[in-house]
Amino acid sequence: MKFGFVLPKGDARTAADFAHQAEKSGWDGFFVWEPVWGIDAWISLAAAAMVTDQIRLGTMLSPLSRMRPWKIASETATLDNLSNGRLILSVGLGAVDTGFEDFGEITDRKTRADLLDESLLILTKLWSGTPFNHQGQHYQVTVTENTFQPPPPPVQQPRIPIWVVGAWPSNKSMHRALKYDGLLPAILTDSGRVSMEPIRSEQLTEIKAYINANSEPGFPFDIIVEGKTPINDPAKASQVVTSFKEAGATWWIEALWDEPDLEVVLSRVRRGPSLSD
Repeated sequence: MKFGFVLPKGDARTAADFAHQAEKSGWDGFFVWEPVWGIDAWISLAAAAMVTDQIRLGTMLSPLSRMRPWKIASETATLDNLSNGRLILSVGLGAVDTGFEDFGEITDRKTRADLLDESLLILTKLWSGTPFNHQGQHYQVTVTENTFQPPPPPVQQPRIPIWVVGAWPSNKSMHRALKYDGLLPAILTDSGRVSMEPIRSEQLTEIKAYINANSEPGFPFDIIVEGKTPINDPAKASQVVTSFKEAGATWWIEALWDEPDLEVVLSRVRRGPSLSD
């Protein structure tokens, strides 16, 4: 199992400082959130890339429905080269209560899902650096050898790893995630809304069985669980993480979203992961 840490808030300099400390403290990944309006995630990750050498870097997460796929293709390819192949892109529909309506972003769930699917197709084609034609419902893109100068392709091949939110037990949502490189599991309630409650290890066991039955044998695929472990109880923290590891998780992402004091967050970073293989 690998371990990541999400910076709950802070500017690009803070991101760089925390990423540097996270690498020193044994974390495998460092992530920032991508707001509608706020500190830019890609500038923060670029700053983090310049002061680290090995730790993976990424967003948690990027709602592609409100982004131009060619813009994020440029940002991700550039950052993957800057970091020498350390980027992970996490994507999903996003939380509409983070400012979508305030800025006139699309809030309809089905439309956002359609935009996500199209964006992923365009994004991965642009990473390849080869001409293509896409005539979709929302985007029409024609790329020829003569119409643009592609940036260097990502260092990571065949592509930058893409982690996708999958809403369990929706087959459509889960199959979207299985097309790519990792699952960020969310749980649907009986009313069809995403639950705000943390995922349980027994739920992950069911999801892992579904993945085993519906994915290509031998295809590397990550299962990422985000949560918060007890700060002052290492034994309990290890127990929590172990239960998810045994259920099939390959990454644990420590997230202190509700902690207002960055000194407390930094102290948690310095303690390192809750479990060592």
